[in-house]
Amino acid sequence: MLTQEQAGDIFDRIKKLSTADEVEVLFSGGKFALTRFANNVVHQNVAEENHVVSVRAAFGGKTARAFTNKFDDESLRQVVRSAESLARVQYADPDLLPMPDAREAAGKAGGNTRASETASRHFAATASITPESRAEGVKKIVGVAQRHKLSTAGVFSSAESIDGIFNTRGLTRWHTQTMAEISITMLGTDSSGWQKANSPYVANLDALALAEVAAQKAADSAHPREIPAEKYTVILEPAAVLDMVGFMFWDYSGMAILDQRSFLNGRIGTKLFGDNISIWDDVAHPLQTGSPFDGEGMRRQRVGLVENGVVKRVVYARATAERMKRSEYKDKVGPVEATGHGFPLPNEMGEMPLNIVFAPVGDPQSVDQMIASTERGVLVTRLWYIREVEPFEKMLTGMTRDGTFYVENGRVQGGVRNFRFNESLIHMLSNVEAMSVPVRSCGEESLDMVVPAMKVKDFNFTEVTKF
Repeated sequence: MLTQEQAGDIFDRIKKLSTADEVEVLFSGGKFALTRFANNVVHQNVAEENHVVSVRAAFGGKTARAFTNKFDDESLRQVVRSAESLARVQYADPDLLPMPDAREAAGKAGGNTRASETASRHFAATASITPESRAEGVKKIVGVAQRHKLSTAGVFSSAESIDGIFNTRGLTRWHTQTMAEISITMLGTDSSGWQKANSPYVANLDALALAEVAAQKAADSAHPREIPAEKYTVILEPAAVLDMVGFMFWDYSGMAILDQRSFLNGRIGTKLFGDNISIWDDVAHPLQTGSPFDGEGMRRQRVGLVENGVVKRVVYARATAERMKRSEYKDKVGPVEATGHGFPLPNEMGEMPLNIVFAPVGDPQSVDQMIASTERGVLVTRLWYIREVEPFEKMLTGMTRDGTFYVENGRVQGGVRNFRFNESLIHMLSNVEAMSVPVRSCGEESLDMVVPAMKVKDFNFTEVTKF
């Protein structure tokens, strides 16, 4: 693994090679390993170690970036030459700011934001996972599949990674993290079940328990029957919630407001969702992961995005915040300040909240309690093939999969064929009748989040599938 001291040496060599007014170097990479299984056997084991330096050169308002994963003198000379050559032929960007120094990047507290203090996310137990220990985990999963007469497929991966940034104004930031992840699909003749979880600390993952839940879903949804597509009360497990709501967070961006491509244009400060919906972006939350600084090295702030259904504000990269202060929208978008959510420059996207946390409610209910209080509804394990149909109302379409159940008179009655849905996120988050305690959850079509299961009334299913 590349260390901070080694990265500092590489940065010093790059500085000596550069003629740019300012230079920024991003470091990323690490070790990644994965064991893949299908048909109840391991069929692939891969591992790699790679580190990349990304050099950004700036001359006045011109900037550009070049990459390499070779750290010898000649390779560094070439990457510096490439970054500088590219920068010189760019048009000058009037919004490009000088690189931040350490004091500016440290951020500030106040208003609706506060500085985030993150605990270590590097665990020796995760960093030392071996192919044999991943295979042992897969053996437990396969054992569950065989006991239920099912076929299983999935992955067990592990990683140890670094993120770092150095610039010629004295900024130095470094982050190390580990991650383990298990994804399991259990397949029957006409049904399936699924579970997925990840954590920086491998001890938080229980392969056996995940396999048992996935297998039970496959068994319980066997011989699915067809029920009509119409509006139902739905109970969305956390993975289904995050893959839906993930479609709106690109819009919580100052750049999206300025470009008038956000569904929040003209809506900040208004009540858009139900009273029980409050959402933060908080990299320091104990169930969150990731680097505590953004693509320019700015410290990520804890930002309240939604409070009791009212959209409070969006996040900002440094340059976006300055543009917003000069724009016609500046008095209509809540607090305007750099919040530490920018992507590495140059980019056309600006910023995005990456560490979403739903606030807990005062009377959380378990999924079993939600089922018990449902006269007629559908329990959804997860969703896929989600696409945006209409961006301003956030109308989405997609399909259920891997465990869809009919609920009647407070009990799960069995599996049903999967549905296509057409549902507005605004409508959905305005009709949440109950929520569980938020948990760390991961899906396939959105960022990992801390989200609850939700019971939602009048969720709109429009078609029934053939499986």
